[in-house]
Amino acid sequence: METTLAKTPQKRQVIFLIIMLLLWEAGSEAIRYSIPEETERGYFVANLAKDLGLGVGELATRGAQIHYKGNKQLLQLDVKTGNLLLYEKLDREMVCGVTEPCILHFQLLLENPVQFFQVDLQLRDINDHSPEFLEGEVRLKIPENVQPGTVFPLKIAQDFDIGSNTVQNYTISPNSHFHVVTHNRGDGSKYPELVLDKELDREEQPEFSLTLTALDGGAPPRSGTATVLIVVLDNNDNAPEFLQSLYEVQVPENSPLNSLVLAVSARDLDAGAYGNVAYALFQGDEVTQPFVIDEITGEIRLKRALDFETTRYYNVEIVAIDGGGLSGKCTVAIEVMDVNDNAPEITMSTLSSSTPENSPETVVAVFSVSDLDSGDNGKMVCSIRNDLPFLLKPTFKNFYTLVTQKPLDRESKAQYNITITVTDLGTPRLKTEHSITVLISDVNDNAPAFTQTSYTLFVGENNSPALHIGTISATDRDSGTNAQVTYSLLPPQDPHLPLTSLVSINADNGHLFALRALDYEALQAFEFRVGATDRGSPALSSEALVRVVVVDANDNSPFVLYPLQNGSAPCTELVPRAAEAGYLGSLVIKVSARDLDAGINGELSYSFFQSSNRVIQAFEINTVTGEIRLKKVLDFEEIQSYRMEVEASDGGGLSGKCAVVIEHVLLVDGFSQPYLPLPEAAAEQAQADSLTVYLVIALASVSSLFLFSVVLFVAVRLCRRHRAASAGLCSVPEGHFPGNLVDVSGTGTLSQSYQYEVCLTGGSEISQLKALKPIFPNFLV
Repeated sequence: METTLAKTPQKRQVIFLIIMLLLWEAGSEAIRYSIPEETERGYFVANLAKDLGLGVGELATRGAQIHYKGNKQLLQLDVKTGNLLLYEKLDREMVCGVTEPCILHFQLLLENPVQFFQVDLQLRDINDHSPEFLEGEVRLKIPENVQPGTVFPLKIAQDFDIGSNTVQNYTISPNSHFHVVTHNRGDGSKYPELVLDKELDREEQPEFSLTLTALDGGAPPRSGTATVLIVVLDNNDNAPEFLQSLYEVQVPENSPLNSLVLAVSARDLDAGAYGNVAYALFQGDEVTQPFVIDEITGEIRLKRALDFETTRYYNVEIVAIDGGGLSGKCTVAIEVMDVNDNAPEITMSTLSSSTPENSPETVVAVFSVSDLDSGDNGKMVCSIRNDLPFLLKPTFKNFYTLVTQKPLDRESKAQYNITITVTDLGTPRLKTEHSITVLISDVNDNAPAFTQTSYTLFVGENNSPALHIGTISATDRDSGTNAQVTYSLLPPQDPHLPLTSLVSINADNGHLFALRALDYEALQAFEFRVGATDRGSPALSSEALVRVVVVDANDNSPFVLYPLQNGSAPCTELVPRAAEAGYLGSLVIKVSARDLDAGINGELSYSFFQSSNRVIQAFEINTVTGEIRLKKVLDFEEIQSYRMEVEASDGGGLSGKCAVVIEHVLLVDGFSQPYLPLPEAAAEQAQADSLTVYLVIALASVSSLFLFSVVLFVAVRLCRRHRAASAGLCSVPEGHFPGNLVDVSGTGTLSQSYQYEVCLTGGSEISQLKALKPIFPNFLV
């Protein structure tokens, strides 16, 4: 067992503790004070600070405290003055019993830094108890034939004082037949014996009543008395005698009740009633003696449990009395043997309320251990679990400190439940466990952490101001104020971004708000950084990127770029009169519109709006491109014009409209001229040598690409062949073809007209149209 135990960490701790205690005891002495017992409460014992060589107030600054075995407070320390005062009146007999000297041990503990001092206080005995006989009357039967000089034992008086203050002498009231002799025992106590001075004569005096007095050595002395009643008997000339005058026996303290301790034996040479012997405890003290004796057999048995830690030795006097009153006496010395019946005790002196994290070698608790047993039964091993980040360090005479082994991390573990185990080395081994809870206090060692490194928030444009657009969140693994997070907007990387007018943040909960209505067409997305700062000291912070994407709303109606509308008048397009079948499917006009919205809100589809059946039968429109083409041959003698309304609709239900009128022209020699009835004068003027061609050209898109209209109207005035072949003359009709940009009926439908000067050149076999220059009207932006 010894070899196995030496391999354990607990054994190493015990060896280290023993070495520390031996070194300490070899190099240090206790400070000793002495006061008389029964001193009143508040008595000034000494100035402990002065005796220890400590400065005024040092006891207070270093956290001084008095530690007593069993935590019973006997003394009071004024840490400001250093005075050591008596806490309560002390009775030496109650504190130490018969033990002399009576010394109380206690320790002075200084916490910062940890230091111990041993202090002893001796209680001096005062004569505060009088001798007292347990029985007020003692009866002796003495045969009349007893010779002078015969000795008769008397019972002793008890005095709880010690030394000179206990019983020192016995006397008896003056008489002519007896005197008392006081004898010393080996343990220093006194006992009396009655000595016969002259022969007795029962017929002369059958009995005597004497007063026995016990005196102690106090100044003045105290005394106690008992009455000795002596009955003179007839002849019985042999007293009982024990086989041994002294019996010695050892008894384990855990012996069961009624177990046999020892059997004594005495014999009497007389016969008859004078030879019958009865045994009894001589003192007859059932209060102090845990033993009883059988009066017939002389067997001594245990009547009350023994306690080695309370009383280790008993001297029991046994008397044997015969039928004639004669007696003999012997002494039984009983030694109580220790067994391991006391578990170790733990007394906690100091326990820190909390221990800061990241702090190694920090004292968490200070405590002491004790065991009332002796020998190996009182030797102790103190330990904690090996997997804990703490160490037990022996310091001073069964004192230990519990310290942190390494820096602790509160975020990993905020508290530890530590069980301190103290085991003695007795057989069987007894142990005591004491559990403490160590709380780890927080240090600001963690910055706030966002739940995401970046956030993307989507907002419906045209939002209401102060709209909650999202929340960013950061957590801090610390606690208390170290974990309280404050949010803020960080300066934008783009100095031109008016961040403070766009968004705001709630510093407490991270809620983000739009400060104004956002316009997708003006700002489709923007980014900014958000900071999270804790309230520790020093403060720690982190940041995250937030991207706000403005979601388009259908807040823009389509507007028609072409055909351009002239006020409320529709756009007029010309097609050749009596168009042949080859014109079927040809492009008449292309309607072009635009929507500023995005996605489905900006996707346009074209359709006829409230158009007549004859329009639908004659024309078709491409819903995607807006192109209007012929579906059948037109007969303008039957129908001179077609009016149609075209609607451009976006995916959100908004639309723009325009009106188009299709008219016809007269086809002459491969060219078209307006189908109008001309008077004779006009016919004559048609013979002029010039040719005027009108061409309407539309703006197809905002990208400045022009699309020539498929409808060509030409006014041709025939020239003479011989002049046409050589001239190449051109003319422009009088007046100006007006053009402007207007909104028709407030629906976003726009109209614009342009006028071109066109010249016909070449011979009769080859005819060409040449656009010379456009004539632009005033253009409204």
